[in-house]
Amino acid sequence: MEGICGAHCEDCPSYKKTCEGCRETNGCPFGKKCWIANYIEIDGKESFEQFKNTIIEEFNTLKVEGLPEIKELYILNGSFINQEVPLPNGEKVKLLKEDESYLGNQVECIFNEEGNKKYFGLAANMNFLLVSEYSEDGENPEIIIYKKR
Repeated sequence: MEGICGAHCEDCPSYKKTCEGCRETNGCPFGKKCWIANYIEIDGKESFEQFKNTIIEEFNTLKVEGLPEIKELYILNGSFINQEVPLPNGEKVKLLKEDESYLGNQVECIFNEEGNKKYFGLAANMNFLLVSEYSEDGENPEIIIYKKR
């Protein structure tokens, strides 16, 4: 089953658990209209691909130390990528909405040392870019950049 965005639903761990499928729900897989499905329905798949390439370029211009060049973003559900991150005041929060989709990726830091691997998690939508860093097992997440678009 291919979603409106072109994602292969059966490859997603959320399919049929928290997601009812994009086409089956007319673009509302998590109970409300998905912004990506809405974008594609209004402006078309080609326009969405151009938008996605714009987001990729925005990530690449951030110049985060250790972040490799981003070449691809994937459509990911918030419940799959939403980490609890510490704020400067010590409070821990989740910044993403678990019932929404994001453009995102996970990439390995280019300065990794043996036994001490770090990863960057990327997430974006129409309104913001988020870069976080965490250890190999997803532990100790830290916000590197949260930027409004």
